[in-house]
Amino acid sequence: MSVRDRAVRIAEEIGSTVGRVDDDRAAKLVEALDGATRVFVSGAGRSRRSIESFAIRLLHLGVATHVVGETTTPAFGSGDLLLVGSGSGSTGSLVPIARRAVEGGGRGALVTIREGSPIGEMAEIELLVPAPTPKLEGPAAAESIQPMGSLFEQSLLVVLDAVVLALMDRRGEGPETMFARHANLE
Repeated sequence: MSVRDRAVRIAEEIGSTVGRVDDDRAAKLVEALDGATRVFVSGAGRSRRSIESFAIRLLHLGVATHVVGETTTPAFGSGDLLLVGSGSGSTGSLVPIARRAVEGGGRGALVTIREGSPIGEMAEIELLVPAPTPKLEGPAAAESIQPMGSLFEQSLLVVLDAVVLALMDRRGEGPETMFARHANLE
């Protein structure tokens, strides 16, 4: 199989995976993000990279957004929303972060493969992205030609980009207003 053929297959896998995301749950995530005082995001590994990309777009929308663990991240408090991207929903470094957020009076949301995970049990909103992972067994996920959690990480980015589009509509934002907030010290 050629590189091009593999790329087409990956794009098909992403389309199939994101096509099974629940619109009602996604709408609840959009509503929670829009109503939050501030949004904090967290993830690990490649999922963290996808969630960091989402944080950048939230900033472009004018949403006060922080990546957990960065040196400029302020204290989390009531009215804030923590969004975690974790395929397993049980990543060891993320569970205590979610617990502190909820115990601190904030709200929690999770984008994950696995429903009912430790982080999911704490989250008000749990959005499922049904991608395969070697960390979980069971029929919930499709198969993939890709290794490890690649399909989840890619689908996470695509789903969150769609959330950005929904937030743009909800807030009356367009590419021009967002670009005005784009970094200019490059």
